[in-house]
Parts: sequence; structure tokens; C-alpha cells
Amino acid sequence: MISVVIRNKNQKRALTFLLKNLTERYAEDISEILVIDNESTDGSIEIAEEFGARVVTVKQFSYGGSANIAANAAKYPFVVIFSAHSYPVSHDFFKLIKEKFNRNQKLAGLRCLHSPNDYRNYINKVSAKDDANRSGLIFSGSAFSKDVWKKHPFREDVSTFEDKEWSKRVLESGYDIEFVNSIFSYEIKRTRKQVFFRFKNDVVGNYQLWHTDVYLLTVFKQLLADIYGTFKRFFVAIYYSFKRFVFRIKFILNKPSKF
Repeated sequence: MISVVIRNKNQKRALTFLLKNLTERYAEDISEILVIDNESTDGSIEIAEEFGARVVTVKQFSYGGSANIAANAAKYPFVVIFSAHSYPVSHDFFKLIKEKFNRNQKLAGLRCLHSPNDYRNYINKVSAKDDANRSGLIFSGSAFSKDVWKKHPFREDVSTFEDKEWSKRVLESGYDIEFVNSIFSYEIKRTRKQVFFRFKNDVVGNYQLWHTDVYLLTVFKQLLADIYGTFKRFFVAIYYSFKRFVFRIKFILNKPSKF
């Protein structure tokens, strides 16, 4: 019933943990595991094969393109997509997803829970129709219907937010997107280069999807704010480094009694 798809590039360590988690805790709930790999060179492919996952190699990566490749390669009607650096936590993660899809024939997708924002919108019943950005799909930790995808593939010409664009489009077509209280963890440490890559895509994506424009005055204000923030963090860090130094010196000179 469920195909699990993992998007990966050189995340061997995280991918290993995710696959170990899936195969040891959820084997009876999922029917296949696919790794959509963007030409990793760190041994990710070997790890995927070791855990019995099917590997599909993507040479020219794009967010929407990789999602379409994943959906096309999946054999089963419900597709759950993760990034390699995320993993399911709750014991009934996939069972709840199946139940939701089986109860609602108009269901296009499900957003699982991993952040305070997710939980607030879930508890406050903020629907995807009210907030497609924060209650719609997020491509890590979401599930979608392959049948709906066949009618509404992901766009490949958007810089990013392919999940949010798809959410808006299928909702306008009369389908539903809901929260499901399946809990997962999302943890990644990005390099400065990766953060900048994400920043560029977000600027373009916010303009394409939410029509958030960029103005010259705002750009200069943000530059000044960044410079101010950098210097403030630097001097605050120096201040507390010195306080820690002074405290250790005082501790050496006046150690308390041992118990």
C-alpha cells in the first residue's frame, strides 16, 4: 500500500539511520523503499542496496523533477516522502497515514508533524485551504496520492516550494490536504554554501508562488541588519568567553569542598 521515497545526496550517515529505522520498526507497514539519489559519492548507494532499497539515480536535480521521478517510480498508491536527514518517530506513523487515505477518497495529501508550527496549526485546526504554506505538504515528512499526482504532476519550473505550489493547485481542483498526527524528526546541519543555495531558491520561490517582491531599500536595510547582527553576536560571544575565563580563575583560587 505504501511506497517510501527518500531524496538523498551524500547523506550516508543520516541515510543509514533512516533506513535502519524504517526496516527495523516499520517493515510491516511499508511495501517498498526507494532512494532517489543525486549522484552521491559517499557510499550512499551501497548503503541503500544493503538495506534492500531500490535506487533511482537523478543526474540533473530539481525539487519538482525529483518529486515527479519519485512518484513515477513508486509502485503503490500512497507515497510517503522523506529527505535522508529526517525519520519517522511515532510507532503508528504509517498506520495513521493509511487510515486517513482509506477514510477520504478526496484526500490528495497529508502533512505529518515535526515542528511547533505544525503542531500549532494542527491543534488550532488551521487547514491547508486557510494556509497552504504552513498546513500544506512539506517535502520531507508528507504523504500524497499517486492517483492525484497522475492528474496533477509537480511543476518542474519552480525554483523551490514545489510542495506548496502543488498543494494550492490540488486544493483549487477540489481535493483535500490534511494534517495527520504522525510524528517525525527533521535534523540537518547545513554548510554556509548550502544555506546560501537554499536562500537563493527561497527568494525566487517566494516571488513565484507568494508574489513576495524584493525592493532595493529593503535589500540595503537587510544588509545593515545582517552586519549589525554579526558584530553584536561577535561581541556578546567575546563578553561571555571572558566571563567564563574569569569564573574559572576564581574557581581555581577558591574551590569549594568536595562531597
